Amino acid sequence: MAALPLTDHHCHGVVRRDLDAAEFAGRLTEGPRGAWDSLLGFAVRDHCAPLLDLPAHAPAADYLDRRASLGHAEVTARFLAAANLGALCIDTGYTPEPLLTPQELGAAAGAAAHEVVRLEQLAEQLLTSGVDAMGFATAVREKLAGRARDAVAAKSVVAYRMGLSMNPQRPTDSEVTAAAGLMLATIGRGGPARIADETLHRFLIWTAVDLGMPLQLHTGFGDPDLNLHQTNPALLTSLLRAIEPTGVPVLLLHTYPYHREAGYLTQAFDNVYFDVGLALHNVGSRATAVLAEALELAPFTKMLYSSDAYALPEHYYLAATMFRQALSAFLAEFSDTDATRIAHLIGVDNATRVYNLPH
Repeated sequence: MAALPLTDHHCHGVVRRDLDAAEFAGRLTEGPRGAWDSLLGFAVRDHCAPLLDLPAHAPAADYLDRRASLGHAEVTARFLAAANLGALCIDTGYTPEPLLTPQELGAAAGAAAHEVVRLEQLAEQLLTSGVDAMGFATAVREKLAGRARDAVAAKSVVAYRMGLSMNPQRPTDSEVTAAAGLMLATIGRGGPARIADETLHRFLIWTAVDLGMPLQLHTGFGDPDLNLHQTNPALLTSLLRAIEPTGVPVLLLHTYPYHREAGYLTQAFDNVYFDVGLALHNVGSRATAVLAEALELAPFTKMLYSSDAYALPEHYYLAATMFRQALSAFLAEFSDTDATRIAHLIGVDNATRVYNLPH
């Protein structure tokens, strides 16, 4: 496993500046203040410290001092290279501050870089560009079709905006026009250009499906602005049933703590795949147990590797390290031949097939 260059099928950019202690902690976990005294914090001190020329388990203060002395560019180069990645599929839709571009990330990792289009961002940009309600649906279709020529997938964050329980049916153009009109009226009154409307979310999802784009859906835990009980992927069952005849791949991202439900869905639907990205490095020494739970029902052809790395290059390296260790431990009971084959399926081949990536 250590020699296998992984395909990270869902990740984000890395900050391009030095961070102080509070800023680093705020990006370490999903909470705003971070937590060094957690399985994730211990995993950083254990696995990441040696890459900064520190002993394993170095104190957090020593870690931050050494990181600052090296500078963000050197730290990024070390961790991205050490992650041993073959390809990256990068969600460019969340940029609260300037991040490394896909090309820059790929160069740092020595890996092929591919873009994932965030559907809500695309639509929100159109809503503030002068499009009217009548022209909104056509504008979205044309814009996404253009982006689809280069991007490998589309992603929706409907889980954050309204949860995953929704009418599975494709909305009519008149329904989309009415919903867009309400959004434009809100924007006109000084409100945010933030899509949180079931009709518009369904329209964006179906537009991606109509274009044959692999569809990534956030599920499970994440930033505090989601309601966790509304992100169980089992809530998507009706939508998955509606999409299945198209054959378009649906990728359930993150999934923890609903990774068992996600594993079931990949068994039940031919076109559904999943990962436990973000979870494995957060749970640290419990990574093998979480991975084993996720694979209790899931076919090995249905899991993909992802880090969901964001902001900190440590996340890229730590996620890859914890995944390799967990998968190796999980496969220890298999024959060497089967273990090698399954590791390659989950680490590389499944993503290559789903996203039609170059071999």
